[in-house]
Order: sequence, then structure tokens, then C-alpha cells
Amino acid sequence: MDTQALRLFVIAADLLNISAAGRQLGLAPAVAGARLAKLEREVGADLLHRSTRKVSLSLEGEEFLPFAQEILAQENAGLAALGKGSAQVSGTLRFACSSTFAQKYIVPLLPEFFEAHPKIDLDLRLSDTRIDLIEGGYDLALRNLAIQDSSLMGRKLADDTRVLCASPDYLKWHGTPVVPEDLEKHRLIVFGNDARSLTAAGERHCVFPPAAASDRMKCDDGTSTRLATLSGVGISMNSLWSIHEELRDGLLVRVLPDYEVNDGSAVWLVYPKSNVLTPKVRVMIDFLVDRLGSIAS
Repeated sequence: MDTQALRLFVIAADLLNISAAGRQLGLAPAVAGARLAKLEREVGADLLHRSTRKVSLSLEGEEFLPFAQEILAQENAGLAALGKGSAQVSGTLRFACSSTFAQKYIVPLLPEFFEAHPKIDLDLRLSDTRIDLIEGGYDLALRNLAIQDSSLMGRKLADDTRVLCASPDYLKWHGTPVVPEDLEKHRLIVFGNDARSLTAAGERHCVFPPAAASDRMKCDDGTSTRLATLSGVGISMNSLWSIHEELRDGLLVRVLPDYEVNDGSAVWLVYPKSNVLTPKVRVMIDFLVDRLGSIAS
């Protein structure tokens, strides 16, 4: 398929003017019209409706447009990989990300990313609750789990080992649990509704939160969970990537330090399997893996 004709079609669909699209590519109006007509014969559909007054995108053109854009994006990516063509990746990247992870790691890196890729616009959607990547029309998402959805592909960014922790003041006033059963007597801060199995030496020992625990706080935001723990509200479970600095500085203390949750979950950058890995997605993945591949886990 003639990629120059595809490029002409994409520009014409944006401008709704075939002659203007041709001028951008250095083509005379008659040549541009003939090139588009040949493309339409090749795909077997009228992509643009033409009249003496205006040009509009046909239904078939609307359906074909994203595929044409992806083909051109892949051509540009291939040329860039060989040091040819335009090295500047462009477009809007819709990125759904854990708000806790983004605030701590991704947002501080954005000035460097935008400096390296000035033609990329970022539509960043932040939430610690799970977002449907495909239904939401996202190009990329960051998730803290093991990938089970067969419609997704991904690249691992970091391990996601979770541990129990509390503030020194909380432990001073409420005591330090010695065995898992002691958790039943403590105030617990629980993220979401999932129960996790705590293990030591690879053996299952108990579930957090214990079913018998009654005095607890539930929260669906990781940053708020961490802040509540720092404030002495209770004992919580957190990812090491989220609290390793607080543990290092003594602001938090591991509770039951021989026990942890390490169920194979990880921080993944995922994208729909049905999508071509476009240059804008590829450069974001490569950038984050390069800058964050060594974060605490």
C-alpha cells in the first residue's frame, strides 16, 4: 500500500481539503486527487465524500482512518530506529496510572520526558482503582498486579512486594505484634477490599486483614493509606516501592518483619494487545523502564 497516499488521506481527513493536503506534501491538486482516487480503488471504498462546496469523511473513511494513522506511525518508528526520517514522535498519549505511583515517580520525571519528546501531549488519568484499559480507550496503563487479561500485553517495570508497617508512635502506644494472631487486637488500615495471604519462608500463615479484626479503616487511595500510617492511625500493608524511604528514615517500622506478601504481582506497563505498539507508547515505556527500572521492590 502506498504510504504517501495514506499520508495524503490522513492530512485530508484532518483539513477536509484535498488540495490543501496535497500542498503540504508538494503535490498539485490534480495529482493529489488522482492519488486519493487510486487509494480508494485499492481499498474498495470511498474514503472521502467530495462536492463542489466541501469535502467530508465517509463512514468507511472514519473506520479506515485509525488504521492509516497506525501504519504511518509504524513507518516513522521503523525509520527512526534506523536513524532515518523524523526522530520526533508526536501525538496525544492517553495514560491511565496509579495515582500513588504517578505522584511519587512519574510526575517528577515529566519535564525530562517533555524535553526529550516536545511533540507528545499527555492525557494522564490518575486513580488507584482499576480502570478498563480497552473500554476507556487508553494507549497505556500502569497496574500493580499480575497480568491475567489475555487481551493485554505489557512490560514489567518493578516487583511489587508488600509488607506490614506502622509508625513508631503507634507501636509505642498500642504494642508491637509478635505473631500474626496479634493483628486481631490492632487498628488496621486496609487498602480496598482484597485480603492477602502473609507468608514466611514460603509458607502460608495468615490473611491480612484477619477476619476477626473489627477496628479498622478502609481506603482506596495508596497515598492516603501511607499518610494515615505515618500519622499513627494503625497498621497497614504497603508496597516497598511506596514506603522504602520512610522505612529507611525510621518514620515507619516493619511489623512482623518475617512476613510479607509476594504473590508474583508486579508494576506493569500494559497496553491493548489489539493495538499496534505506536511510537508514542514505545518511547514512554522505554523512558520509564530506563529511569525507574531500579526503584525499590
